Amino acid sequence: MNRDDFELLNQDIIYFDNGATTLKPYILGDTIKDYYNNYSANAHRSSYDIGLKVNEMYENSRRLVSEFINCKKTEQIVFTNNTTDALNKVIFGYFRHYLNSGDEVLLTKAEHASNVLPWFELADEIGIKVKYIELDKYHKLTLDNLYKAITDKTKVISIAYITNVVGDERPIKSIIEYARNKNIKIVIDAAQAIAHKRIDVPNLDMDFLCFSAHKMYGPTGVGVLYIKEELINDIKPIIFGGGMNASFEFDGAKEYSDMPHLLEAGTPNIAGVIGFASTINYLNKIGMSNIEKYELDLRKYAIEKLKLVNNIIIYNENSESGIITFNIKDIFSEDLAIYLNKYNICVRAGNHCAKILKDELKIKNTCRVSFSFYNTKEEVDRLVSVLNNPNIVNEII
Repeated sequence: MNRDDFELLNQDIIYFDNGATTLKPYILGDTIKDYYNNYSANAHRSSYDIGLKVNEMYENSRRLVSEFINCKKTEQIVFTNNTTDALNKVIFGYFRHYLNSGDEVLLTKAEHASNVLPWFELADEIGIKVKYIELDKYHKLTLDNLYKAITDKTKVISIAYITNVVGDERPIKSIIEYARNKNIKIVIDAAQAIAHKRIDVPNLDMDFLCFSAHKMYGPTGVGVLYIKEELINDIKPIIFGGGMNASFEFDGAKEYSDMPHLLEAGTPNIAGVIGFASTINYLNKIGMSNIEKYELDLRKYAIEKLKLVNNIIIYNENSESGIITFNIKDIFSEDLAIYLNKYNICVRAGNHCAKILKDELKIKNTCRVSFSFYNTKEEVDRLVSVLNNPNIVNEII
């Protein structure tokens, strides 16, 4: 699907590392080039024509992001550097002031480092308790286990919509509905979900949503923080400087800007934000429902084929996303990835920034295939053929 839109695919590469970052369509490079060559002024700082155009294009991107997740007000959309930056802005800009010593934050051991380490830091700083919802035998989060983990001290649930190793899609709506009745705040890491399914924030009713442009065919260095409308005046900046203040005086008197600019200090990745608009339009044209169906069909096909590979161990056969995590018995995952690279097949190997998941999988490192709509059954067949090579061990040695 739409393979001709991606120049890198002309290099005879099979790219199965879309969970790390997606390839970029021509339209992104063209849009960024147009900015740098034809109206490369700063944003929100100028009164001349090309500067005003930058403002218009930058805020148009914010509008498109807002519409993409069905958010009603652009003030609720903050541009960040990435998902990591968005999560840090939430955790240290809101929860540092909302939580007290002894309050509990619920995670799972399948979460990405970016949704674990900031909470550890906040625990060291103010004395909150980080606890984990038990995963089931398929390494998934179930509602029953969530209910068992919640106590009267639980104040936050911070989880991925889709995890980056197991690839399970969490029952987000049911989780949020239950949490609402107990006055628990919800933070959703949507980095692995946003490019693969439609997310409707009013319908789901989460408090905060974080994601990155580069995982949805957009530029690196651009992320998004969505903030529920009732909370936009309660979050504080953690970076201070130009662009986020209305005025300041020599005696320390200061007045800060309104949201969302309050959280966007300094010159942002203007080219990236403007380019991001082009990839949002691109995804809208393809259709998120079409993308989701195609990728899930491809996953089903891949699982059927991979199960026939000699000595393969699949860790998430029953997950609901285009992520497949596996090993070949007695072959180290990094060695397997290097072997696949000889055949121009790109997969991820390692712990995938989910270092405490080893407690659940009982193994530290795995190989990961993660699909996009530009991947094909023929590419899956090639992967299976290379993995079934009877000389695989000798080639790796």
